[in-house]
Amino acid sequence: MPVGRLAAAAIGFCLVAVSAAAGLAPATAPAAVGKQALAGVIVRPGVISVGRAQAGLLTTADCENLYQVACYGPAQIRRAYGLPALYAKGVTGRGATIVIVDSYGSPTIRNDLGVFDRAYRLPAPPEFRIIQPAGRVPAYDPASSDMVGWAGETTLDVEWAHAVAPGANILLVETPVSETEGVHGFPQIVAAEEYVLKHHLGDVISQSFSATEETFSSASEIRALRGAYELADRDHVTVLAASGDSGASDLGLDETTYYAFRVTSWPDSDPLVTAVGGTQLHFTARGTPAAPTVWNDTYSTATNEFTDGDPGPNPLASGGGMSLFFTRPAYQDSVRDVVGGSRGVPDISMNAACDGSVITYATYGGAPAGWSPECGTSEATPLFAGIVALADQVAGHSLGLINPALYQLAAEGKPGIVGVTSGDNTVSFTQDGREQTVAGFSARPGYNLATGLGTVNAPYFVPELARLARH
Repeated sequence: MPVGRLAAAAIGFCLVAVSAAAGLAPATAPAAVGKQALAGVIVRPGVISVGRAQAGLLTTADCENLYQVACYGPAQIRRAYGLPALYAKGVTGRGATIVIVDSYGSPTIRNDLGVFDRAYRLPAPPEFRIIQPAGRVPAYDPASSDMVGWAGETTLDVEWAHAVAPGANILLVETPVSETEGVHGFPQIVAAEEYVLKHHLGDVISQSFSATEETFSSASEIRALRGAYELADRDHVTVLAASGDSGASDLGLDETTYYAFRVTSWPDSDPLVTAVGGTQLHFTARGTPAAPTVWNDTYSTATNEFTDGDPGPNPLASGGGMSLFFTRPAYQDSVRDVVGGSRGVPDISMNAACDGSVITYATYGGAPAGWSPECGTSEATPLFAGIVALADQVAGHSLGLINPALYQLAAEGKPGIVGVTSGDNTVSFTQDGREQTVAGFSARPGYNLATGLGTVNAPYFVPELARLARH
């Protein structure tokens, strides 16, 4: 992991067993999640946090002057996706609950969200609950890079899901992690998400973390982790996951070395999960939204200096590609010319660019307190969780697996799906003493393996999704 980022080697997601119908290559599923099977698998938070903060509220001009990258507040993000038109009709996510699952959480998140809301004149969530169903989280240690990384992830997830769906309830599920057990917190996450699902506590689950598929030794390891997704599918709970921030590559087990060939990550590659990729927003000189492009800051010297403290190139791009383990689900039959026989990711994309970061407020220990820009598909995922919560309100119920509806909307040419036709997720990095490049996938009309179906025009997309997603 590049040293400029405050990232953590920890875990956070939901799990249990699988059926062949879900598109996993045949294998014998173990009866339980064991220490030996998962000892090598590391799932990490995806937030790109550079450890820079200002005491005062940042503007786009401030970020451009201080960091040579753009940054945005809620008003700009909302305008980019047409959200004010929905708010004017009373569509704010009222009645829906967004579930955010993060290891450790943040000890200051209640206060930080309050400051964020007051600065941007946002209402407080109708309900903001924090639970620890898998056991008490250890006392926060600002010297722990894991805890600091997860606190940054938690801050981004909570503040920006709320910024998009201000009327939705927020349920933050914090989990303890006992690294001495050798399984990096998987049992706690299993217990926590099963608790949420069995007690019907939420409508959409936002997950901003992943593990490269190649870090699993076999399909059977993933089989042992999928039961909660099946439970969510049965109970009509939507599950989202970030597609990753390393373009067509991703990190190995050592969290320093990148794969020199195309790879994808899980759980975003799971057919029961909606994979959220990254775009870069663009605005005209008058502040009007322009056509988005694939997020790829890999070759931007200014952005690399901002995120990694060196001129780069470093992988900074929307994760996407074809799954090693999962076959093409039926809902991707319409894009078989792109994905072949494999599950392709992502499905949909939202803003993730570092040159176009979102502004967060945080005061947890171990990182500078104040206002700072954050980026990555860890941003895109809670943004889209907010969009789903708006659709939940319009539908009057949770929507469950939305992927079939997404591909149907795109096939029908509905205006809610906005194609992304410029850019790619090719990345380069220096490794083994030389610069290496992993050729990614180019944007094109229709589905592509950099941004999926594209992004959304919310005033159209929200009612379209609410109408099509299953009851």
